[in-house]
Amino acid sequence: MADLAPAGDYRSSYREDMTIFPTRNSRIALWLGILLVACAPLALGRYELGLLINIGFMGIAALGLNILVGFTGQISIGHAAFFGFGAFTSAWLHESWHIPVVLCIPLAGVATALVGLLFGTPAARLKGLYLAIATLAAQFILEDFFARAQWFTGGVAGRITEPFELFGWRADREESYLYVVLVAVIVMYAGAANLMRTRDGRALVAVRDHYLSAEMMGINLAYYRTLSFGIASFYAGIGGALYAHYLLFVSVEAFTILFSIQFLGMVIIGGLGSIMGSLMGAAFMVLLPELVQAAGDALAGGAIDRALHLGNSVSFLREMAIGAAIILFLIFEPDGLAHRWKQVKAYWKLYPYSH
Repeated sequence: MADLAPAGDYRSSYREDMTIFPTRNSRIALWLGILLVACAPLALGRYELGLLINIGFMGIAALGLNILVGFTGQISIGHAAFFGFGAFTSAWLHESWHIPVVLCIPLAGVATALVGLLFGTPAARLKGLYLAIATLAAQFILEDFFARAQWFTGGVAGRITEPFELFGWRADREESYLYVVLVAVIVMYAGAANLMRTRDGRALVAVRDHYLSAEMMGINLAYYRTLSFGIASFYAGIGGALYAHYLLFVSVEAFTILFSIQFLGMVIIGGLGSIMGSLMGAAFMVLLPELVQAAGDALAGGAIDRALHLGNSVSFLREMAIGAAIILFLIFEPDGLAHRWKQVKAYWKLYPYSH
């Protein structure tokens, strides 16, 4: 009798359970996705490419926050400040020390990680509301530093940056900078996926799931909580550096507490503890305000606009849409978009016997 293929998700070893690509189709889908993004400049305009670039560097920073919040169970309300520190560090290194931008970006990540470890060391002994207040303090401390350290940030005038350049190839347009961000996304997401398969990655998850049991197993809670802050800050620094060399200007007003809330929204909407969900959440949060803006422009001057007196309130509707999205996801889909996507895949994989 011929061997029958197992139905559903059938895994007989720990190695199979920890694989990044559980099926051949998942590998094909990944390569097709990368190919589609790489070919995007052939079909999309600068506006659409700019959205893809924003999703890229925001997704990198959101992944760092997800490692901290989703995988380790910590909380941070100051992620935007670390994002800004990475942006200013990369611009400062290039302008003051004439280091090539290709090296400034990873160096900015390392410098931001050190700052994250500095704030994470005392925060590692805290949890819950006290940890949230500690990270909120980090947000305001760094904001004040940005405003006062004119030698580093340029003060209220901001700091001008230079575009990415490598061996004479200059990425000063969306069509070229997209590839820089695409490579960074691939490297950073592959690194996070492999981190979660290591002993340290499993220790981070153990700290989240049950810290008392993890401590009884010999896991150093303070060490791994501090480590998660460092990793999250490293990812934020890389994302911030990519942001700086895309806009070619960094301003101290950009990295506020509201920006930190947006990062938390990306993690919640995408899915806590999901690597893929971080990118999905970033895409959702980048595209949602644009869709609201497009809807407002379409309704401008129409009957609905005259009845509701929308006028110039579209900018407020953009912020309201973000808040409403976070609330609705917390109520109806607390596991995020990644969980919903897994359910859709499982349904069609087992169709017509799915339940």
